[in-house]
Amino acid sequence: MTKKRKVYVAGHGGMVGGAILRKLQQRQQAGEDIELVTRTRAELDLTDQAQVHAFMRSERPDVVILAAARVGGIHANNTYPADFIYENLMIECNVIHQAFSTGVKRLLQLGSSCIYPRETDQPMREDALLTGPLEPTNEPYAIAKIAGIKLCESYNRQHGVDYRSVMPTNLYGPGDNFHPENSHVLPALIRRFHIAQRDGIDEVVIWGTGKPRREFLHVDDMADASLFVLDLPRDVYQANTLPMLSHINVGTGADVSIAELAATVARITGFKGRITCDPDKPDGTMQKLMDVSRLAEMGWAARIGLEDGIRQTYEWFLNQPDAGLRRK
Repeated sequence: MTKKRKVYVAGHGGMVGGAILRKLQQRQQAGEDIELVTRTRAELDLTDQAQVHAFMRSERPDVVILAAARVGGIHANNTYPADFIYENLMIECNVIHQAFSTGVKRLLQLGSSCIYPRETDQPMREDALLTGPLEPTNEPYAIAKIAGIKLCESYNRQHGVDYRSVMPTNLYGPGDNFHPENSHVLPALIRRFHIAQRDGIDEVVIWGTGKPRREFLHVDDMADASLFVLDLPRDVYQANTLPMLSHINVGTGADVSIAELAATVARITGFKGRITCDPDKPDGTMQKLMDVSRLAEMGWAARIGLEDGIRQTYEWFLNQPDAGLRRK
């Protein structure tokens, strides 16, 4: 009898990990011979080396998908820089090393577009990594995610395993964090405009000048891209990465200004009042657009348009009575 392929999804309780888990469950239902392994944060603390060591030896997965991370927007990154660098470094070191130590040959770790220099050329190519200073507001988090890439590359070089990294642009969708202080820009705008529309408030103030441009990818597209990259034959994957750089960008290849994004969210939520900018608040990087040509050449492209995706996300939000107060 053929042994089922055991796949461990680290971070399945988060937005991205949850979307990947749903895709894998759909594959199970379609007859794919896989066994899914998950643990909640209460069951397994990924920052604890001993716990991860014991878990990997007990479960012995064949494949690991590392979607667990401490994440947040500008405010959270500025307020908790030590937490962001420590927790993300520990998660990556523990999961990647303990996966290797128990014989895991294939691993996929998810990073972030913030790994690229603040002033790099747009759109951002994979080879822009480590070519200039990072955006100061999220530098600790970015350094941790760069370390994750280099961990995978180093284990590949020294031990011949197949550890891959995907770098998504800004993600959104069902399961997002809508906390008023610690959320990213899109869920923060959805929550703010929803409350203003609900309570009859005639003005919504957005952080910064509204001029920065951002790219947004629906989490279901990200889950699809992650499994696409994970499933690529090793020679195909290696042929489409750069020498000494094992990561691949994931995005839509299109961006919008924060002001345009706010106008779209206002329209979807039914807000009719004024939208004003607060230039005393930080803008962050002025543009973050991913070069996704490598992934496109391999045959993958995003399917969910931004307005449709925001509308779906808002509908999900409306069905979550506690979503505005949840924290990851």
